[in-house]
Amino acid sequence: MMNGPLSTATIVAALVLGIWYLVRSALNRPPSNADLWSMIALSALVTVLVIVAVVGLFTHERPADWTTFVGYLITTVAFAPVGVYLARLEPTRWGTLILGVACLVLPVLVLRLQQIAEVTGG
Repeated sequence: MMNGPLSTATIVAALVLGIWYLVRSALNRPPSNADLWSMIALSALVTVLVIVAVVGLFTHERPADWTTFVGYLITTVAFAPVGVYLARLEPTRWGTLILGVACLVLPVLVLRLQQIAEVTGG
């Protein structure tokens, strides 16, 4: 359900964008419109991943701790849009840093979702 090309693409995209944002922040660059739109595109990819996971809850075996799984799903889908919102509030290099940190947290959330999904209930 959670282990597949979509998860891998999400992790790789988030890491690449995260590194990009951290470099831009180190160069004292505020978030540009392209940066914000890139984060929104990543958010769309994460949304597709979460929708696939939710469908999997109803079509496959549920994880043993499905309430925690749902909590991680909610956090994962909300993380990038909140990062964009906060970056827009802070139009300095710190806004770009917010985007970078958000991108580096997303792979951790996806990996945690994969771990929880692997443990199915009996």
